[in-house]
Amino acid sequence: MDIEKNSTEISSEISATLKLMKKAKTADDKLKYSEAVKNLCESLGIFFDFFETIAPFGCMGDDDELEEIDDDAPIPF
Repeated sequence: MDIEKNSTEISSEISATLKLMKKAKTADDKLKYSEAVKNLCESLGIFFDFFETIAPFGCMGDDDELEEIDDDAPIPF
């Protein structure tokens, strides 16, 4: 899963939805778009929380940079 790509796509979707909301004529349509923006922003917040959680562990690198796990290695506990 490419977290950065997903967060960028959510940001783009927020921007597109805001543009649609700007063109909405009725209050009901504006309410629907505002609820969509709220949900998208909450989803983006989940990614930011995840970034904050994993950053201290150095897990932000590309898949190629991540260390291979040896399935035969002894369990460290």
